[in-house]
Amino acid sequence: MVEILRRVGVEVDYRTSQTCCGQPAMNTGYRHDARAVAARWLKVFDRSQYIVAPSGSCVGMVRNLYNELFEGGLSEDQKALCARTFEFSEFLVKILKIYDVGARFEERVTYHDACHLLHELGIKDEPRILLRNVKGLEFVEMEDSTRCCGFGGTFAVKFPELSTVMVKQKVAAIEKSGARYVVANDSSCLMNIEGYLRRHQSMVKSIHLTEILARQ
Repeated sequence: MVEILRRVGVEVDYRTSQTCCGQPAMNTGYRHDARAVAARWLKVFDRSQYIVAPSGSCVGMVRNLYNELFEGGLSEDQKALCARTFEFSEFLVKILKIYDVGARFEERVTYHDACHLLHELGIKDEPRILLRNVKGLEFVEMEDSTRCCGFGGTFAVKFPELSTVMVKQKVAAIEKSGARYVVANDSSCLMNIEGYLRRHQSMVKSIHLTEILARQ
């Protein structure tokens, strides 16, 4: 992601002091721990013009849940900071108005809509616009691209049987598309899908959007 942003002329400041956004703690009910991590996040990035992340779930946490974590909510400056936090494809297409980053990837590819990215942030077209502008790439839609892959953070741990059924359905749709690669914008989805693909010796590979856009 950093390579691509620099390629399109963005000055990138990678804060080495950054840690988690707090979502794992929030999702499992540890609001106090999530609040502590969120407070650190707000401090680390407080002077940033934009914050860009390659994960829809992280950005959804910051933009939609941070305000309710703190008693009395966030300050106006903190709200503004959260509002200028963007998922990577969203930042390229909506903020920079860039649709082609000069990538080349000569493969047949399909796309999985990650739940947080789609339902919390409303991001659906942006990744597809970027993929369709990759030279040599053949983009195909899978059936039910918005169907959950079954990861859902601790959901996959608490309900493994149900999670397995869900990822099995997702992989069936991926393979039916005839794609060699499945793309997503969240590492958690990719990890879950890749795990099933490997356990069942599938020829399909999972890949993050940034990995494709970085190819030249």
